[in-house]
Amino acid sequence: MAVLSNIPRPMDRLQMARLMHVWLGLLLLAVSIASLAIGASGTSLWGVILKVAHGQALTQTEAVVLWDIRAPRLVLGICVGASLAVSGAVMQGLFRNPLADPGLVGVSAGAGLGAISAIVLGGLLPAAVSQVTGTYLVPVAAFLGGWISTLVLYRVATRGGRTSVATMLLAGIALGALAGAASGLLVYAADDRQLRDLTFWGLGSLAGASWAKVMVAGPLIALAIGVACTLGRGLNGLAMGEATAHHIGIPVQRMKNTAILTVAGATGAAVAVSGGIGFIGIIVPHLLRLWTGPDHRTLLINAALLGASLLLIADMISRVVIAPAELPIGIVTAVLGGPVFLWILLRKRGMVDL
Repeated sequence: MAVLSNIPRPMDRLQMARLMHVWLGLLLLAVSIASLAIGASGTSLWGVILKVAHGQALTQTEAVVLWDIRAPRLVLGICVGASLAVSGAVMQGLFRNPLADPGLVGVSAGAGLGAISAIVLGGLLPAAVSQVTGTYLVPVAAFLGGWISTLVLYRVATRGGRTSVATMLLAGIALGALAGAASGLLVYAADDRQLRDLTFWGLGSLAGASWAKVMVAGPLIALAIGVACTLGRGLNGLAMGEATAHHIGIPVQRMKNTAILTVAGATGAAVAVSGGIGFIGIIVPHLLRLWTGPDHRTLLINAALLGASLLLIADMISRVVIAPAELPIGIVTAVLGGPVFLWILLRKRGMVDL
């Protein structure tokens, strides 16, 4: 009886998850301030704050560094980190598979193929088209690649108005392999300059952040995260099986459609502006389930907060570890995320068979 009394009640876990909203919000605030303060230049955030407080004008360098470089990088990092983490949580809930992430269904591979096509074949476009697209050619191509791969996947996995999750998983692996093969052919045909661009894009970075990219990707990511957070009850029901979820009043097919399109939009926009960044979508949902349980009503919000914080931390590390040069964020997330993921697997090995 004494042992049973120590088992936490469901309400205790729900309260813990809601309290985690506050702690993760404070963490994100602290990390955001640190992100604005840290950089290769000598501009000090605290010095700027003191100047503003005393009514002194900022120098042109201080204004450019803080407003045009660090601030859009901060906002874009929050958007990308939150979108990857929420997309991972939704995919894991949809597939009822703890290893699922957007890359598993070919969204990331399709976005990568679009970006690689733009980098390698962009020079073949007419001059008028190149002038219109400018620096947005690669992000737009990556976003379209992710969406096209999602639509193809959805068409393959849907029959008679019903989408098979198992078929989607297998078809996603096949489409990812095809996109990878096509990307390999383009990489083989690329010149040295294009290969360098492809390498850095594939490893992920926020170095090219700008307010223009924030205005393009930010609203789409915010909309996708907002829609995803409404899927909590449906994903909770789906964990008991599709038949059970249907019997308790959850519109399973509509929820699948919404989840797939939401993940495609969020991941496509994130990959388009930051390149390939791994482990955020797998690690964050796992950590939160260990801490607060699998309730998606709170998990998705916490995933957005923690994903944003972790990506900002990785971005700060990438900026200072070899300053004044920058290390790609994908390398940092792999170095940090790999050991954490192995620890999670070892910790759960005795409890579940993954």
